[in-house]
Amino acid sequence: MDFNVKKLASDAGVFFSRAVQFTEEKLGQAEKTELDAHFENLLARADCTKNWTEKILRQTEVLLQPNPSARVEEFLYEKLDRKVPSRVTNGELLAQYMTEAANDFGPGTPYGKTLIKVGETQRRLGAAERDFIHSASINFLTPLRNFLEGDWRTISKERRILQNRRLDLDACKARLKKAKAAEAKAAAEHELRLTQTEFDRQAEVTRLLLEGINSTHVNHLRCLHEFVESQTNYYAQCYQYMLDLQKQLGSSKGEIFSGTFVGNAESTSPAAATSPPAVAAATVPAVPTIPVVPTIVGVPNTVAEGVLNPNEVKPPASGTRKARVLYDYEAADSSELALLADEMITVYSLPGMDPDWLIGERGNQKGKVPVTYLELLS
Repeated sequence: MDFNVKKLASDAGVFFSRAVQFTEEKLGQAEKTELDAHFENLLARADCTKNWTEKILRQTEVLLQPNPSARVEEFLYEKLDRKVPSRVTNGELLAQYMTEAANDFGPGTPYGKTLIKVGETQRRLGAAERDFIHSASINFLTPLRNFLEGDWRTISKERRILQNRRLDLDACKARLKKAKAAEAKAAAEHELRLTQTEFDRQAEVTRLLLEGINSTHVNHLRCLHEFVESQTNYYAQCYQYMLDLQKQLGSSKGEIFSGTFVGNAESTSPAAATSPPAVAAATVPAVPTIPVVPTIVGVPNTVAEGVLNPNEVKPPASGTRKARVLYDYEAADSSELALLADEMITVYSLPGMDPDWLIGERGNQKGKVPVTYLELLS
């Protein structure tokens, strides 16, 4: 018990001495041991690394999970060392709603079929998003968090110890200056040598830790490359999924609308034959309504109607362009032209064509090609 009281008194004396030294330094009444320029640069670099790592970590968490409540929930689960429950992504939830709506409207109807197709694509997008979040969390967020919760805490602790050692050293220097008697002066010099040794040892330990920030940057650089790679794969998947969906919808769009028009004509014809207005109209000479089809010079009418015979298509006198193929494309039928990535072809448009398609030529081969697979050149 007596030893503990003495230790407590000693610790209180050291704390008081440091407080006095710190206060006098702030007031300009005491000298302060300055660290060398290299050490100060290491300290500034470490502080900069810590501050920007925190900001990048927080904003990446916002990017991966925009919902603040969900982020707080995940944080609490991590602190409690419990597994974070699986959460449905927005794309997967939208896919569920679209599928349920298609079942209510009728999966065999044009709207129901399209809802099912779009819903399936949304489900795949949601699954890709889940994989991206998981990959980014492991390969990018975890290393950043480990630095802040591990290495940086060690650096901060050693810096606080170094600060205390410096205050002790400067307090000893001040006592040595105030000592008058030879005995007191000798005791102050002995204490100064001990505190100087402790300060130098702690400065070396702290310096080695601060120089390790360079290794931290190298590690974070590698993690950043992995994050960019996973994000690139995610967006490439999403782009490919949407291209496939666009192709599916484009191929079925003509069938859907043609079926709708035919259905409307059939549903109105019986009523028109028996209704009084129709009988009255029968006494008036009927003027037939002819659909307006643009006349294309050098192109048969079958092109305007959507049936393309590549051998009968002639390029316009002007308006052809060069295009570079971005992705491989497999022709769906004989009217389309198969494409290989990075090849150069000649393309042009014809009046009455779907704006999502162009006529492509490669030597003697020609056919329709999707615009989304091309990079048009001047």
